[in-house]
Amino acid sequence: MIATIAATSAAVLLAAPAAGVLGHRALKRSRNASLMKIDTPNGIDEQGFVRIGGIEQWISVRGENLANPVVLELHGGPGASTAIFGPRTRSWEKHFTIVRWDMRGTLKTLGRSGPEGQGEMTFDRIYADAIEVTDHIRTRLAVDKIVLLAHSYGSAFGLRLAREFPERYSAYVGTDQNIHDAGRDDSVHQALLTRLRATGKRKELAAVEALHPDEQRWTARERAMHAKLLATSDPLTLDTMKKVVMGSLWFSPLHSLRELERFVTGMTLSEQITHATAGSDDWADGTKFALPFFIVQGEKDVLTSPELARRFFDDVQAPVKGFALIEDCSHFAAFRRPERFLELLLAHVRPLVTREPAVAAGA
Repeated sequence: MIATIAATSAAVLLAAPAAGVLGHRALKRSRNASLMKIDTPNGIDEQGFVRIGGIEQWISVRGENLANPVVLELHGGPGASTAIFGPRTRSWEKHFTIVRWDMRGTLKTLGRSGPEGQGEMTFDRIYADAIEVTDHIRTRLAVDKIVLLAHSYGSAFGLRLAREFPERYSAYVGTDQNIHDAGRDDSVHQALLTRLRATGKRKELAAVEALHPDEQRWTARERAMHAKLLATSDPLTLDTMKKVVMGSLWFSPLHSLRELERFVTGMTLSEQITHATAGSDDWADGTKFALPFFIVQGEKDVLTSPELARRFFDDVQAPVKGFALIEDCSHFAAFRRPERFLELLLAHVRPLVTREPAVAAGA
């Protein structure tokens, strides 16, 4: 959904004067590598490839204390790895064991076997992968349940997992929450048209006005174009994309210059996945959840409407639930203001989740 923005930002970074820019990058990456060191007695810092769904997929497990609750992140995009945010979210690892997974078609998993080795690139295939990753982590860390933290498009997977497998997850946390309502609410689309008209972007406006009124009939490229314009037409979102997303990738000690290009390639490859949810209806799928349920949204998010997320949340039935807005944030709110997001997790989620004995594999 944000591949074009990422490509533009990456091109600017790579075209800059090599000596100064690369020297600054090397220094910042070195500092970030030091920041990310985990040397506590009961800590864990593992990154590597695990065979999931028939291919090698990259999984990172990091935390300062294995007695802490385990959090499995589902990244958005699709194809936008959250592992790039490691230094920004380092404080999360003091209170949780954070599991980050590059889905098929994404960054390090994509680099392992190339586009031709990613297998079936569908929503259903990645959903099955997510179940397998969940059980791999439960077995590896000897826990019965884990917190499911779903970002952006990853929340389309997350809602379904939380509905279907409450026995595997101790809580659900959605951020930049995608809510699908079979196209009934078009407020995000109308707001985009208003911004384009106000800024005089006639070419972009014409492209959006030419889209079929029924979003379900858009192609993957049209959905990606629409998402790109949602972000680039909003100064706060564009600033976040450049500084927080691409800045994090540029200075990540885990990622090479080659992976700048791979990040963009993966997002483009993954665009096809969104077709499966174009006509989805989360209300029809069910608003009853048998686990604690939380949504944290950027108050100024122009991609995933806070108002629509709130309407869905209000209809949710769950043992415990909570909704919060992060001030002065659009999309990627958890990464623009990671300390505020952590405050919310510590106040509302961590008290509810505890480590429990492992269950038998495949349960």
